[in-house]
Order: sequence, then C-alpha cells, then structure tokens
Amino acid sequence: MGDRPPTAELGVHDVIGVGFGPSNIALAIAIEEHNSSVSAGAALRAVFLERQPRFGWHRGMLLDGATMQVSYLKDLVTLRNPSSSFSFLSYLHTQNRLVDFINHKTMFPLRCEYHDYLEWAAGRLDDLVEYDSEVLDLRPVVHEGVIAYIDVISRRPGQPDRTVVRRARNVVIAAGLAPRVPDGVVLDERTWHNTDLLHRLAALPTTPRQRFVVIGAGQSAAEVTEHLHTRFPQAEVYAVFSRYGLSPADNSGFVNQIFDPDAVGEFYHAPESVREMLLTYHRGTNYSAVDLDLIDELYRRTYQEKVRGPRRLHFLRASQVESYEKLPDGTRLHIRHLPTGEKRVLEADIVVLATGYHARDPRKVLGGMDSFCLVGQDGQLQVGRDYSVDTTPDTSAGIYIPGASEYAHGISSSLLSNISIRAGEILGSVLRRQDLEAPLAAIAPGIPHASLPDPPYLDPRPNAQPQN
Repeated sequence: MGDRPPTAELGVHDVIGVGFGPSNIALAIAIEEHNSSVSAGAALRAVFLERQPRFGWHRGMLLDGATMQVSYLKDLVTLRNPSSSFSFLSYLHTQNRLVDFINHKTMFPLRCEYHDYLEWAAGRLDDLVEYDSEVLDLRPVVHEGVIAYIDVISRRPGQPDRTVVRRARNVVIAAGLAPRVPDGVVLDERTWHNTDLLHRLAALPTTPRQRFVVIGAGQSAAEVTEHLHTRFPQAEVYAVFSRYGLSPADNSGFVNQIFDPDAVGEFYHAPESVREMLLTYHRGTNYSAVDLDLIDELYRRTYQEKVRGPRRLHFLRASQVESYEKLPDGTRLHIRHLPTGEKRVLEADIVVLATGYHARDPRKVLGGMDSFCLVGQDGQLQVGRDYSVDTTPDTSAGIYIPGASEYAHGISSSLLSNISIRAGEILGSVLRRQDLEAPLAAIAPGIPHASLPDPPYLDPRPNAQPQN
C-alpha cells in the first residue's frame, strides 16, 4: 500500500491506557505506587498514550475566579491512599501554599489551581506517558486459541506513514468528554462551544461593541455569561435557556452521597428501573445546575441594570433557539418563547454553546476488538462492576472503559468524585486477571516480543480516524 511497515515495541505491557486525563492519571499513580511496593518482577509494565502534545484539562474554561464544584479531598488519590505524595495537599506543600490554603477556609480550589495540580501530577509521571500519540486501532492477538493480547496501533500526527504497535494484556480507554453540539449547528469563527471560550476570545478582534448570546442553563453557561459581562463592559450578553430560571445545584450532604464509592456498587446491582429513577431524581446534582452564589450574582447584576441602566445583561428564559442563520458578520437566531409560542429574531456577533458534554463512545476506539465485546439489548457495552467490558468466552485480554458507563455505574461515572477509588478498583482487577491467567502464559511477565506469536501486522487503514 506504499506505507512503511509499522514498528513493534519490544515486550508486553500489562496496561496500555488510551488518553491521559484525570482518570488515567489516577490509574497511573495507582500503578506507580503498586510498583514501588513490590519486587521488580511483580511490577506492572504500563504506558499511556495521549493525543494532546502536553497535558491539558478544559483549558478554555479556566476562567478567573471559577472554582471547582468538588472537594479537594476527592483528588487523584486521597480516598484510595490518604498518605500518597500525589495528593492535593502534597501539591500545596510543594508550592508553599498549604498554610495559605488552610486560611482560605474552603473545600473548593480555584479551577486554574486544580489544573495546575493535575499538571504537576502528570509531570511526575512523564516516564509512563507518550504525548502526541493518536490511537488508530485495537487488534486481537490469538495465543493458544484465546485472544490473550491486544495490539494497540498508534501514530504521531506529524508522521502519518509511520505507526507504532504496542502489545497489551489490558487496555484502559479513558477518552474523556466531547462537546455536545445541537443538531444542525456548525461550529465556526462566530459559533463556539464553551470548551474553547478563552482560546476563541484571545483571537477575537477588538471592537467597540459586541453582542454575545449564550445557550444553556448549567454551571458553564452561567460562568460564561458572567465572564463575558465582566470582560466586555460595552457588550450586550443574552442568556437563552429553556428553563424558567437557573436552577441551583443540589449539593446538600445527603444528596451528595450519590457520589460516595459505596453508591456506585449499589447503583450497579440495582434493577434497571431503579437506576433510571435515581438518575432522574439526582440529575440536579450535576446537570443544568448552577452554584447558588453565581445565580445570586447574576440576578444582582440584572436587577442593578434595571435600576440604573444601561441594560446589557438579558435572560431569555423558557425559550428555545429553533434555528441558526449564518450572516456574513454573525448569526441570526430564531427564538421561540415556550409558554406563549411568541417568536423573536436576535442577531448576535458571537454565539457560545454551553450545551454540555457527553462521554466519547469507546466503541469508536475498539476497532478490531469491537466484535469481541458484548452489547446489551439497549445497545450499550456490557460492563462489569470493575469497569471491564464483557467479552466473548475466547477473550482473556481485558478492556476497561472508566468514564463512559453512567448507565451502569451511575452519575459519578464521568466525574472527578470517584476517580481515585475507581483507579484502585481497576488496578485490583488487572492484578486478579493476571493471577487467573498465569497458567495461560507459559510466558512470564516481561517476555520479549520475539517469543510471542507474530501479530497480523498490516498497514494502517487509509481512512482510520484517531480516537483518543
């Protein structure tokens, strides 16, 4: 096919992670701490492949003053190992800010500070991660009649003709979240998703006046509305949402127990009807919900403008955008007021879609392993309590999908609340699987690649799309 043959990395990895966001960073820490407590022969060999050129986590929403909505104690490690040197408190100590943070009397760090913490932790694991690596395919490797290994095919963006093959006993797909964009809407230089907000604003030409329209009713929508209103003192900012008003997040003590580690197991083993009921009851803990302090601040601003003018901040509540019409210098929105059916037309210089995220479909990453993964009647991948995908009986290699199984593990599946505990559960599962499969391998851990059966190496598919 004209491509150079792929290269193969010597040895077999016990774990290959797809993506290196918070979830897989927590797993990498768990593996690192496990390896430091066992002999060299019992250590796990792991590598994580990340598409980005360096670590980054929602950089476009690191707004001034924005805080986390989860306690700093639910960091990468503390719930699993409170004495870990990778804790948020350890990070603060290395930055000489521990006493200052204590005096701040808060459980919720600044978002930019938490990003710095994640970046600090990722930097300590540089030997376990390869950036600029796009995963193209997962291919089964049969040994003694069983799919015992998975070949992970990746490439660097600047080297499209060169692929790297790494062989794994277990693959952990933590591909993160993708922006949710309304049907029929095309993102461009005038219509953005809020995930790119700061990057887009930095490139925005300076004009004396702008009209921004923010679509959405959640925390991100409220933060974007407040940020634009503050940053552009001459601009008009319209917030459009289908609710009658912004709803406060329910973060009371009892309700927050839905994020407890024990709640994950209870949810997983509950009947389907109970799962649906719990998700419906507690959506207000995470979806389309706003911190009450921010709601009060926005209300204070709009009331002050009514008193003193000029009116720059507008809330089109109980309203829905029915269509978006592109203009040479902006967008014309056709909006319907839901209670009355009244329609209005609003022209905007910039439209910001704060319409949320959805977990990336891990099936787009599975490639050649897809047909060996079991799917339920609802079309979802069947997953175990340990986040492993149920596979055909002739498959012993493990595939894990943390962050993409809200339907099975509950509302905290894609959130930060349980990533430390989840990392420990996945690590424990990998270790148990290794013990169970020891007889299968008359092959010892760390066996050189040459003694394994040759994989069916092929040139990369011409139309293969990187998905991590």
